[in-house]
Amino acid sequence: MNVQDYDQEEPLTTSMKPLSMCTLTVRVIKSFPYRNVKPIVLTNYDITSKSAKDLYEEVVNHISTNGAFRPFRNVQYDHMKVYTHAHKSKTVNLVINFDHDDDPSWVLDITDENKKLSHYDIANETEISLYRLEDYENFKANPEEKW
Repeated sequence: MNVQDYDQEEPLTTSMKPLSMCTLTVRVIKSFPYRNVKPIVLTNYDITSKSAKDLYEEVVNHISTNGAFRPFRNVQYDHMKVYTHAHKSKTVNLVINFDHDDDPSWVLDITDENKKLSHYDIANETEISLYRLEDYENFKANPEEKW
């Protein structure tokens, strides 16, 4: 499929794909100190019609039904935040982005079903972290990694 095959009315993302066909990576974080992170790659994901609540529910359902995520099921995930935008600068922390904690374009409101993912400046190849907020705050206060 070529670029000209897409509807020209729809905005294109950084890799010339429409926003209705994005690839998103959700980084499921079980443990910050031990750097237990497992990605879920979502392809052809429509960020113009899906909300953060939709994404959260789909990812939590994937964790509870996919055998590869069995070790990640004992965490009560309650927060989502953009880890990195595609083709932009990345954080030096391998687990999570400590910046932008108060920026509403980086922290996703998983209770709002009206605000679509595209309103968070999410585009193709964006990485999003899913984690437990209490664990994040404890790790941010003392970012000591363990092995």
